[in-house]
Amino acid sequence: MHRRTLLALAAAGLAATSLAGTTVGAQAQEIFKIGLILPMTGASASTGRQIEAAAKLYMAQNGDTVAGKKVQLIVKDDTGVADVTKRLAQELIVNDKVGAVAGFGLTPLALSVAPLATQAKVPQVVMAAATATITEASPFIVRTSFTLPQATQPMAEWASANGMKKVVTLVTDYGPGIDAEKTFTATFTKAGGTVENMRVPLANPDFSPFLQKVADAKPDALFVFVPSGYGAQFMRQFTERGLDKSGIKLIGTGDVTDDDLLNGMGDAALGVVTSHHYSAVHDSAENKAFVAAFKKAAGFRPNFMGVGGYDGMHVLYEGLKKTNGVGGEALVNAIKGMAWTSVRGPVSIDPQTRDIIQNVYIRKVEKVDGELHNVEFATIPNVKDPVKAAKAN
Repeated sequence: MHRRTLLALAAAGLAATSLAGTTVGAQAQEIFKIGLILPMTGASASTGRQIEAAAKLYMAQNGDTVAGKKVQLIVKDDTGVADVTKRLAQELIVNDKVGAVAGFGLTPLALSVAPLATQAKVPQVVMAAATATITEASPFIVRTSFTLPQATQPMAEWASANGMKKVVTLVTDYGPGIDAEKTFTATFTKAGGTVENMRVPLANPDFSPFLQKVADAKPDALFVFVPSGYGAQFMRQFTERGLDKSGIKLIGTGDVTDDDLLNGMGDAALGVVTSHHYSAVHDSAENKAFVAAFKKAAGFRPNFMGVGGYDGMHVLYEGLKKTNGVGGEALVNAIKGMAWTSVRGPVSIDPQTRDIIQNVYIRKVEKVDGELHNVEFATIPNVKDPVKAAKAN
């Protein structure tokens, strides 16, 4: 009897311990943590502040609970340095047990985390970085920003259709810039134009000597790509060199006339034509409501980086609803093929590439109510990344 009593007590103790462990585990799983890794300081700080503001706005509008789980946002500043990004991601995955990592202001930052996302089976939502190949670095990467080929090809087609025969490209010398250069050159030359290529270093760029070469070359147009946050410096040097009065048309992707910095560029930016997937004056009810709410909450107007952050939160929330709160591979699978009406227009996540499919707009810088804005005047609907589309065919 004594032995049987001891065994019964031991069994009861084990059951209690097991139950306690289960309860603790269940409580821990009631929180879904999102590690938001952004350049909050340094040259790309505007990207960080845009995405953070957008993510917080999304949570304020949609609540901090989804599928029965409390959503917790953990914001980390990687200062725009890939080694820091990787270390922060590792700490968030191992120590904080995040259910997703998100943000990634530049391509090297996103790529540094890809192996960790794969190993830990943690979804990685790229809200900013735009090199075409990023989603190929891990099956756990989903992108809600854009790709440079996706934004560039329509600009090259527009330039060719509007009488431009000779163009100089000036791009920042890293992944997205090289994507932009190659895509513009291939598309424009195929249509019969000629292109001369120039690349500017990513670190401490000085555009002046390159702009002098552009002035000497006398092309019909200068096509520019610079990372978000660098446009103001470029426009200042473009104006200082007198190129705004040279007759050389300035065209590019929307990074150069970033909505967040455009007002500070002055009237020299008027008439610049760009192709991109978002403008703060995009004419839709959804966008007007978004811009008003964003300005009220953040104190500044949103740009394309903010929209990438806002939609990044959307895919996580809607994905968690589909999986009933389960993360990992199930969450990535739930996001594939997702379609919705974004503030930028109709979008979907390509189930094969995990890249965003979206409209690309041709825009011109104009004054609207006394402020500079990218005013859309043409739409290219449902654009896939052309690099991956070509591979698929």
